[in-house]
Amino acid sequence: MREKCGIFAAKTENASKKAYYALIALQHRGQESAGISVWRHKIRTLAGRGLVSEVFRGNELSRLKSNMVIAHVRYSTSGSLNETQPLETSCHGKKIAVAHNGTLTNFLPLRRKYEKKGVKFRHSVDSELLGISFLWHLRETGDEFEAMREVFNEVKGAYSVAFLFDGKILVARDPVGFRPLSYGIGDGHYFASEDSALRLFVEDIRDVAPGEVFLISDDVENKVLVKEKHHHCVFEYIYFARPDSVLDEVSVYSARVKMGRELALESPANAEVVIPVPDSGRAAALGFSQISGIPYAEGLIKNRYIGRTFIMPGQFYRELKVKLKLSPVREIISGKRVVLIDDSIVRGTTMRRIVAMLRKAGAKEVHVRIASPPIRHPCYMGIDIPTRHELIAAFGGVDRVKKAINADSLAYLSVNGLKKAVGKGELCLACLTGNYPEWAFHF
Repeated sequence: MREKCGIFAAKTENASKKAYYALIALQHRGQESAGISVWRHKIRTLAGRGLVSEVFRGNELSRLKSNMVIAHVRYSTSGSLNETQPLETSCHGKKIAVAHNGTLTNFLPLRRKYEKKGVKFRHSVDSELLGISFLWHLRETGDEFEAMREVFNEVKGAYSVAFLFDGKILVARDPVGFRPLSYGIGDGHYFASEDSALRLFVEDIRDVAPGEVFLISDDVENKVLVKEKHHHCVFEYIYFARPDSVLDEVSVYSARVKMGRELALESPANAEVVIPVPDSGRAAALGFSQISGIPYAEGLIKNRYIGRTFIMPGQFYRELKVKLKLSPVREIISGKRVVLIDDSIVRGTTMRRIVAMLRKAGAKEVHVRIASPPIRHPCYMGIDIPTRHELIAAFGGVDRVKKAINADSLAYLSVNGLKKAVGKGELCLACLTGNYPEWAFHF
């Protein structure tokens, strides 16, 4: 399971260099491509496939000197792998660069609507529609905020977005606030998908509110134009965000520890050691250990030097990839009843291999505890969750999953336990419950 991408925008000195370091801090949100756009009398963009350090080598950043920048790291859930962002497009003779995190649920009908009006799209990715819609309404209204109000009324789905055009930056978060977005002020004005990327530069940071729009030119203006019931993606807290991030005033690390505590209260296990699946299972495993009194240990060691392109067909190579990525510490596992903590189970194939690895390392029993409820439904708001028939928990109960992964026992955190751990009622739980936010699909 992957998250679509991360965005950054700033007006500051040495903007492109700061964007480079911010993208490295956001690299966990997307590893397929990276890009930076600046304003120097016109839009100038440098983007390519690969990690940030691979795209920006040598003196590339020297070509992007500016005090206005938007930037992007991408994991694609729509469009071609070659469609890097920020992407450039135009409408009514005006050009714009777009950096977008999320997915638009009414992309196809809106694209057909604009094509009938004579608009020519340059890209297949849904992000382009945001730029087209904004430029179309900007010509009609003559005002950036009113144009964005029309975008909010027209475009549905998830979008934290940054536009670069006419020597200006516009940054907005959709009226529901599916995707995270933070704003920081110090020696300039900064925006990023997570506040952990902004703390490289400033300490005065807050969340961008759902439906809030910032316009940065010579001055900075901001308005909350539209606000629906907040539905922040719960998987940002479970898995996607960095543990040192704070999203909508909730510490990601603290929420994950509390998930583990709630899991231990709901589903205790008779075991001798608690071990996490690194890295995202660590905080929950610590919380489980605190409540259960079972010692915590690093029983699986993660190899951080597996290449991103290590993809080979066949069962042998799939097994080899898991062994290269994770290695058991036998003296911690051998002869022990183990509680294995992970953030989620998607298809179940990786968990089955990890359980088998622990048994081969001498575990007497393997009790799997998952710090989120079962994933039973696809996501349409920007997370690459497989189709429903690929989700192991979609059909049948917990016992079916337990048998499939060959665990001695299996338990998931309840929805109520998850809500209690995060401490916010305004969460999108659609992939867990099948109850999709009405705003995102009402068109």
